[in-house]
Amino acid sequence: MAVATSAYGISFGALATASGFDVWQTCVLSLLMFTGGSQFAFIGVIGSGGLAAAPSAVASAALLGVRNIAYGMRMAPLIGGGLFRRAAAAQLTIDESTAMALGQTTLRAQRLGFWVTGLGVYIGWNLTTLAGALLGDVLGDPKAYGLDAAAAAAFLALLWPRLRARQAIAVGIAAAAVATVLTPVLLPGMPVLVAAVVAIVVGWFNWLGRDAAPPVEPDDVPEREGLP
Repeated sequence: MAVATSAYGISFGALATASGFDVWQTCVLSLLMFTGGSQFAFIGVIGSGGLAAAPSAVASAALLGVRNIAYGMRMAPLIGGGLFRRAAAAQLTIDESTAMALGQTTLRAQRLGFWVTGLGVYIGWNLTTLAGALLGDVLGDPKAYGLDAAAAAAFLALLWPRLRARQAIAVGIAAAAVATVLTPVLLPGMPVLVAAVVAIVVGWFNWLGRDAAPPVEPDDVPEREGLP
């Protein structure tokens, strides 16, 4: 997962410098922002509108990053206490680390999956961002290497194992359809938020009825973390 996601960092580095960012500015974005969708939205708006479009770029990046709030709420019981630990976890709470953690069935495996995936992607993403920024002119069009498909392939790998129940399939199809329809007409980030609301509604009302086997959840989180 870290290798597949990091490979797309080359594309970001090359596109950022092509949009007018210096190498150090490009690297700072990956070091501090560290959420691929928001980073691409930010440089895309700046690249097309210049500094005058900075407010729109910030807004677009922020909208795409809102989903990380939900991830953080879900990960908080697994991470445990301690200010330093939670601050580090906040920086590493991304799609990949969250999905990898939730795919495990014990608290130890969840924590290990979260930290290993988060750190692996963080290190790899920043290294490939630097490589892409330095070698952008030499590499040419990143799409020619298929790097634009690496992120989509990684997300599919995360999603596929969870599509085993009718309700999960319904939620995925409904959210994907809404996001696809709204992407051409809404600001970047808004289709993701609307799709998330649709997913919550479909899952909340459980329109397809309950599956025979409930989803497996780790039973040691409440006891170890003192949660109700």
